[in-house]
Amino acid sequence: MTLYTAETFTPAEQDILRRYVTNLRQPVFALVNLPEVVKGALFARYSRTHKSLRRLLIDEFVDDLDISGDETIDATVGVARAEQLYQRVFVEYGDDSVAQLGAVHLACEQASNVLTKVLERGRLMSYLEQSTRYLAYDERLHGRYRYYRPPAVTNSAAGTRYVGDVDAIFDAYGDMVQRMTAWLTEHHDAAPSVAGAGGDLARRRAIRAQAFDAARGLLPAASLSNVGIFGSGQAYEALLLRMRSHPLPEARSYGNLMLTELRKVIPSFLRRVDRPDRGIAWSDYLETNRTAMEEFAAELFAHETPEAVPEVVLTDWDPAGEDKMLASMLFPHTDLPESQIATRVADMTEAQRVDLVQRYVGDRTNRRHRPGRALERLDYRFDVLADYGSFRDLQRHRLLTIEWQPLTPRHGYTVPRLVDAAGGGEAYDEVMERSANLHDAVVDAAGPLEASYAVSMAYRVRYAMQFNAREAMHLIELAVPATGS
Repeated sequence: MTLYTAETFTPAEQDILRRYVTNLRQPVFALVNLPEVVKGALFARYSRTHKSLRRLLIDEFVDDLDISGDETIDATVGVARAEQLYQRVFVEYGDDSVAQLGAVHLACEQASNVLTKVLERGRLMSYLEQSTRYLAYDERLHGRYRYYRPPAVTNSAAGTRYVGDVDAIFDAYGDMVQRMTAWLTEHHDAAPSVAGAGGDLARRRAIRAQAFDAARGLLPAASLSNVGIFGSGQAYEALLLRMRSHPLPEARSYGNLMLTELRKVIPSFLRRVDRPDRGIAWSDYLETNRTAMEEFAAELFAHETPEAVPEVVLTDWDPAGEDKMLASMLFPHTDLPESQIATRVADMTEAQRVDLVQRYVGDRTNRRHRPGRALERLDYRFDVLADYGSFRDLQRHRLLTIEWQPLTPRHGYTVPRLVDAAGGGEAYDEVMERSANLHDAVVDAAGPLEASYAVSMAYRVRYAMQFNAREAMHLIELAVPATGS
């Protein structure tokens, strides 16, 4: 059983919180009885604070809310009546689309950075995760560094070593943040995101962000994070079914916590999750297929080793994609069949093609001015080998298809240029060696799945990304913004 750190609140704080959250002690809870704009603002603040969502609500939001009429409200009031309302339509008639109409803001706290990738896999949900770029991760929670301690590891022969080594990695992370902060303060013109920052306070903040960014690769994947999720009942059902079939014990046990809280506010939408003939059968199907594929792949590639390939490889694209995109741009503006449009597009001159694209895209003065769905007509697929930290950033995007391999030290690691410039390369390498050795020890004691927690996020992970041109524009412009913001 996983032990989570429970918060403490005064009796007066408990009286307020009971109106707006579904429990006071567990790491998973739903937000209720709050205006939607307040829920959104809470989640927005969530990513750049060490505070839990309950503490954030008490410290920074309650004073600005009119709660005078909420004294008698209970967080789950009205659920029984809503249950009766949806029972006939959703359960008896089997109309799954009804489950798209009820949504929940769910706080998921003290989740490892391995688990957060499971939580954020679904396309039809919104996520906001605690940032490793804007927060110091060596701050302790009730006296302990904030990382996950998997029972299978802590109860094994490697348990004492795991705690000692991960504590040492967090110590090294704190030292690296201090080193980088001092160096950037002295050489701030060498860091592009720091140079030119307006005002002394803005410069200090920029320096801290750069220091955190340079040091975050040291953090192990066991590091704890808070994730805010907003999704429909249908999306939560799909997520829980995947979590219940997941090979990682943390994912399965955390899924049970989520199901308990969600049933306090949208019980009808989750009736099928643990029914033997529905949800359990579905989860069993997913687990059986995964196991079969793992066995097949292990046998097929038993004697294979990874070939040396570039870190990013475009593995697949459509040579006829441009013509298809141009035809799609024209399609809604004619009464012609697509085949006839495609024939005409094939005969267009280069100048006509450029003119068509320019008209379709228009005068973009802001990266949020995005062209239409014709750009979804062509796809690209990439094989990427990159550090786990950058993978975390890319994995959260909704439209793309992404699959990733287990996190291990096998593919080496990256060292930020600023770390080398500040003379921290040797200290960085020492942490990477400690992480790799700990990974191997945990593999022997508890298996390869649990060993991923020990791997620092500077280590590379291989993943495949597939997306259309519209999503490619979105991803690229997040990293290299167009004019405006």
